[in-house]
Amino acid sequence: ACICEKNKRVTNCRMENGVCWCDSVGSGISVNCDKLTSKCLLMKAEMKGSKSGRREKPKDAFEDTDGLYDPECENTGVFKAKQCNGTTCWCVNTAGVRRTDKHDADLKCDQLVRTMWIIIEMKHAERNAPLDAESLQRFFKETITSRYMLNGRYISSIVYEKPYITIDLKQNSSEKSSGDVDIADVAYYFEKDVKGDSIFHDNILNMSFGNERLHFEKTSVYYVDEIPPEFSMKSLTPGLIAVIVVVIVAIVAGIVVLVLTRRRKGKYVKAEV
Repeated sequence: ACICEKNKRVTNCRMENGVCWCDSVGSGISVNCDKLTSKCLLMKAEMKGSKSGRREKPKDAFEDTDGLYDPECENTGVFKAKQCNGTTCWCVNTAGVRRTDKHDADLKCDQLVRTMWIIIEMKHAERNAPLDAESLQRFFKETITSRYMLNGRYISSIVYEKPYITIDLKQNSSEKSSGDVDIADVAYYFEKDVKGDSIFHDNILNMSFGNERLHFEKTSVYYVDEIPPEFSMKSLTPGLIAVIVVVIVAIVAGIVVLVLTRRRKGKYVKAEV
């Protein structure tokens, strides 16, 4: 028996050729505990844990199921391009995020579109001591490269503009080799660490600066795919639709004013002649 240091949502752990291998909860797929487990298998294990009541809850935890579903994974651990909940189906990217409207079971998802850019935006709470931008950048770069084993060349930027910390991870198909950690897996592990629900076994991420712990009020993750998503107008939020309508009305009003102005100028010139 052995302990899977990089994934606590596993079972049936054993040593094979000096490496700890375990079966991922929910899928039964064997994972190498020296590497990060894929996001698809982690989500499936989390759903299984929440259903069975075995999932470990951090202190002061409350239910947050936004974005969580029971995914279908390939044997390699990656998401299947088509995901379904009963007879409702949709297409996802390599991060498992929906990139189309929801349809019936006849939906065709021709390929698993790669997420090439992930933006992690965090808003920290008020602090007694100010934060140093260089120290923050150094800490997060070292954490991402050592804790999540991501090659530093995929960290595009780390920017601090009080109270926001923004991390850009970029990794397109031509850059990523078979041995590279996927930025989608890194972002998922990182988000869980920040929210106090670490996937690592007994290894909490310590984010303290100047003897004061860094707390976050909000963490948002944005995804950019190599191929634009395919959402129809009906899937847009009411707020976004309202903005689009206002812009269209403003454009139409501008055109009407321009036409009327030109007509008036034309009449004036003609009368003067």
